[in-house]
Amino acid sequence: MPDRARAHSDATRKRALHPFTVALTGGIGSGKSEAARRFATLGATVIDADAVARELVQPGMPALNEIAAAFGPQILDETGSLERAEMRALVFGDADARRRLEAILHPRVRAEMLVRTDAAAGPYVMLVVPLFVETAGYDWVDRVLVVDLPRELQLARAIARDGMPPSLAEAMIDAQASREQRLAAADDVIDNSGAPEDLDAQVAALHERYLELAATRR
Repeated sequence: MPDRARAHSDATRKRALHPFTVALTGGIGSGKSEAARRFATLGATVIDADAVARELVQPGMPALNEIAAAFGPQILDETGSLERAEMRALVFGDADARRRLEAILHPRVRAEMLVRTDAAAGPYVMLVVPLFVETAGYDWVDRVLVVDLPRELQLARAIARDGMPPSLAEAMIDAQASREQRLAAADDVIDNSGAPEDLDAQVAALHERYLELAATRR
């Protein structure tokens, strides 16, 4: 069997061992959380990589200890918690620092998300992974759903939502995969260039599709 065909066959078998899983991704300010909330309301099991990461860097956790050793005690506040704003400014101003942080966190986040995926009881699992296109290791995912919108709107929403300086928002967008790269990786796309309520019909239609696909795996 050719190497490419063998790899595809191995990945297919591996996915079949886990619940039907969709990776939901998109850049900062794209509206991933709004879309995920709607899927959760419809009954999907939603597992958010950012939420998992926050749990893994609580005081006393090995990941936080490793981050402090790598970046220095100044990234911790007086309670021993991670200074998120300082950490964010540091890693988005320094590509090497960002890669070091990702090397500490990403493997732990993926491992925990796989555990939670396999324990899920819903009809299918939706993983919210902002950096899905940029990272490897999610080979148990069956489909990729991208929340898409123009860069200018993405930038404006990120600034309005988080109150961050435009320069930092630009740096964060530039550090992530491009819109074109995400769309190239997508099996499904949600257009979030309109009002929040415009998500409802799109999410409902995709939910029905994912229920059908999940049913074929049982």
